[in-house]
Amino acid sequence: MDTLQQLPKIQYTKIFINNKFVDSVNKKTFPTLNPATGETIADIAEGEKEDIDIAVQAAKTAFSRKSEWRKMAPSERMKLLNKLADLIEQNTTELAALESLDNGKPYKNSLIGDIPGVVSVFRYYAGLCDKYFGKTYPVDGDFLCVSRKEPIGVVGQIIPWNYPLMMLAWKWGPALAAGCTLVLKPAEQTPLTALYAAALSKEAGFPKGVINVVPGYGPTAGAALALHPDVSKVAFTGSTEIGRKMLSYSAQSNLKKVSLELGGKSPLVVFDDVDVDEAVKIAHDALFSNHGQNCCAGSRTFVQAEIYDEFVRKASELAKKKKVGNPFKEDTEQGPQVDQMSINKIIDLINSGVKEGAKLQTGGKRIGNEGYFVEPTVFSDVKDNMRIAKEEIFGPVQSILKFETMDEVIDRANNTEYGLAAGVITKDINRAFEFSQAVRAGSVWINTYNAVTPQAPFGGYKMSGIGRELGPDSLEGYLETKTINMSVPCTH
Repeated sequence: MDTLQQLPKIQYTKIFINNKFVDSVNKKTFPTLNPATGETIADIAEGEKEDIDIAVQAAKTAFSRKSEWRKMAPSERMKLLNKLADLIEQNTTELAALESLDNGKPYKNSLIGDIPGVVSVFRYYAGLCDKYFGKTYPVDGDFLCVSRKEPIGVVGQIIPWNYPLMMLAWKWGPALAAGCTLVLKPAEQTPLTALYAAALSKEAGFPKGVINVVPGYGPTAGAALALHPDVSKVAFTGSTEIGRKMLSYSAQSNLKKVSLELGGKSPLVVFDDVDVDEAVKIAHDALFSNHGQNCCAGSRTFVQAEIYDEFVRKASELAKKKKVGNPFKEDTEQGPQVDQMSINKIIDLINSGVKEGAKLQTGGKRIGNEGYFVEPTVFSDVKDNMRIAKEEIFGPVQSILKFETMDEVIDRANNTEYGLAAGVITKDINRAFEFSQAVRAGSVWINTYNAVTPQAPFGGYKMSGIGRELGPDSLEGYLETKTINMSVPCTH
């Protein structure tokens, strides 16, 4: 791993519209904080409705019928996306440092995980620029009937703070491959890498107005983007609560398409035929990855009764060993949570677990007064009706529940309003597939967890969302289907 010699210099703090960095109309700014210290990293231009209007107009002009972007060949879009991937790769160290500074995740994780993942997503969608197709239809009558795929238009994209640059890639990749133009609102907690990526998009050669980035707050900039009548689609990743608002904003405005990747309370089921040490490690990583700030985290760990006590003991021991601290130290495994609001919610839910009778095996407290650090926490004897088993914690809190039979655990796993992901650990392939087919979740992992790749769709059932990210499914969400009929005189 590269060694970071010094913290990154903050180069970009303004709104990005028409390939230029500009102040907000009202000249307001807001601070982005270092979650390891609580101190201000930089003051960022605060976009509001007026800035969103300007950005959407820029994107609308860039999408006009005879614009450079609309006339660009798919192979040229492919080159631009690959060039952007090249530039991100060349700036890996700087981007990884910015990501960890702004978000708090360990620098080594950003460096060897997040940034290479971002590059992979852009390269995947570069390859899809000329690989979406219409069809011909054998219709009645003397007609030639064909369909064609066309970009949906100007899209608004709103991303969360847990994987800032990765979520940007998940949104930009398919939108740009389809030929759309976009306005992105990054999370107010973590705008730095989005603004850096905007600068790289200009360097890559994207025409002005194709990519626009407006930092700001959800109730102002986010709502204005989702309500805008010239936005044809909104893609949102975040909480189920705000996802409901996105659908409401669509209804209030122009019935724009909406795709939602929302919360989860994902079950990970461990049967008694497993290697317990291996299962404990998979379950640990499923929950504690990214400090538990993961929408698909395996936050309900169901363990079969025969191995339950051994599993709890070993899971607690592993959590106790986890190194929490400065994200820029090489031995750090868990950095801070993203902000004060997050830590307040996590501590409240931990306290509820104790109050409702779950057994606190380890952790449960905030670490120190500087920054937003929480002890890795493990609960046993968790019951399905407890808050820690029902609500999304979004923090380093593992809840371990006991089960007896397959039928029982399937019913309990499905007894949730969410359906983003699920996992099963077993040596019995029949058992694995029975569970995989019965569980109501968009992704199911067998003897692994968090195996997300650019090529395969990712998204949820029920209140975990609408539509899919990644794979060709995400690309379809940025395309319209047009049917064309032509009269053809009969010659036979």
